[in-house]
Amino acid sequence: MDNKKMMIIAAIILIIVAAILFVALTSQQYERIEVTPNGTSMDVPFNQTKYAGEVESAKIWNWKNGILVTYNSYEDGSLIKVGEMGFNTLKQIIENGEKQDIDGYTCYVINADEVMKISIFDIIKVNYNGKFYCIPLSNQTTHDNILICCNNRDIAVHMAKSVEYKNVFPNKAGLNDTLASIENMTGELESKANDLANNTNLSEIQSKVEEAGINLDNVKSSVEQYSGKLPI
Repeated sequence: MDNKKMMIIAAIILIIVAAILFVALTSQQYERIEVTPNGTSMDVPFNQTKYAGEVESAKIWNWKNGILVTYNSYEDGSLIKVGEMGFNTLKQIIENGEKQDIDGYTCYVINADEVMKISIFDIIKVNYNGKFYCIPLSNQTTHDNILICCNNRDIAVHMAKSVEYKNVFPNKAGLNDTLASIENMTGELESKANDLANNTNLSEIQSKVEEAGINLDNVKSSVEQYSGKLPI
């Protein structure tokens, strides 16, 4: 093989190696975090994402061009769910953006210059520019609520697709189901009692009792006579 052919082959190999290195260095790398301890997890941008803190059980992560807010209603043990109210308020602000369907996910495109120059739960100050792609997620089984906002659509979608839900509150879920069942039963009993009261002819009942030889006035008098002697 002459030197010219060898140089051509070497050049091709160098181009391939350079292309591989370029893709490896420029493609987004990810790391996995748990948004609920020992439970639901997801990918976030590698070596960029910082945990900004937690306020009333609402957790916040942010990186150069994005933010992640999560909230689990069952992890929140407070009676007044301040974190839930804050999360829902932020979600409502995001949902004012342009609604799009991206790879099966509902996405809201917002103008970060106007919307995201705000304080998130008074922990971090965000001052992003340009279009942001925001994907809200929720799971009724694990009770996780997730809000992903990023100026890169592909990163936002990757993060949404990477979410693996895991329920770590089965006992509490069972308790709530029981309470819900009790509430339903109470509602049904109350409804039946109202129906009975509305559909019962009290005059007819009184007439039949008196026909049987029972004087209701005498019964009432006897009850009143002895009720004062009962240790109530």
